[in-house]
Amino acid sequence: MKRTLFGCLCLLMAVVPLRAQGEAHKATIAYLQNLQADDGGFRADARAQRSDLPATTAAFRALTYFGAAPRDPERCRTYVQKCFDKANGGFALRPGGQASYRPTAVGIMAIVDMKIPTEPYIDAVIKYLDENSKTFEEIRLTAASFETLGRRPPHADAWLAEIAKRRNADGTYGQEDGMARDTGSAVCAVLRLGSQVAHPDNVLRALNAGQRSDGGFGKAGAEGSDLETCYRVVRAFHMLKAKPRGAERLRAFIARCRNDDGGYGVAPGQPSNVSGCYFAAIILHWLDEK
Repeated sequence: MKRTLFGCLCLLMAVVPLRAQGEAHKATIAYLQNLQADDGGFRADARAQRSDLPATTAAFRALTYFGAAPRDPERCRTYVQKCFDKANGGFALRPGGQASYRPTAVGIMAIVDMKIPTEPYIDAVIKYLDENSKTFEEIRLTAASFETLGRRPPHADAWLAEIAKRRNADGTYGQEDGMARDTGSAVCAVLRLGSQVAHPDNVLRALNAGQRSDGGFGKAGAEGSDLETCYRVVRAFHMLKAKPRGAERLRAFIARCRNDDGGYGVAPGQPSNVSGCYFAAIILHWLDEK
């Protein structure tokens, strides 16, 4: 009898958190869906007056990871297509605008994610990104775009050589409290560009050592953690087929980033936005993977 009662209690304890998690996801889905504007795109947060392409890409991806979709998927697809600036070969921030770097990098990801045929865009976008990626942050994001396309950038070898100049002798990147973020960022770029990671055991040790007392990962010089840095670090763990040792502490940090409106801020106490929701969604997805 006692054994049966104990078993029932254990089952109940397992079901309650799952139910609570499901309710939390429903609220986040509603928060994101309510950000879809009349033009089909998504606003970056509840205060934004207009939709834009980066917010639309982030919202679509977040909804996908939470097992949902935009309220009007077809208008969302049309919005993304209208952002393409055929004259310049890239994507604009909004329909009718002029192509710029970040919208182009995330716009082609949206095209692939939404299963829109890539033929009208791919050649022009490859050329645009290859010619306009100069800084490490641009190279990092371009590598992600090319990975989504299943292509290798024409300048991949040159970019890998530039990244290698930043590498420490033990295979890590950066220094002190910025090492986890810098290492995660560089390692993901290296792997996405089709190369190998030097000293992966040292890399994983550095990533784990960078977890802070609040359970997350943060920028150099910052007191607290943020979801954007957590994303970079956990993306590296994922690509190296590993998980952070303090996964449950990280989950608790993510939970503290969640607000009463159902959305997530990029750090505890910050207003909700689509970026925070996307980072939370994809990190939780990776942590849940078997």
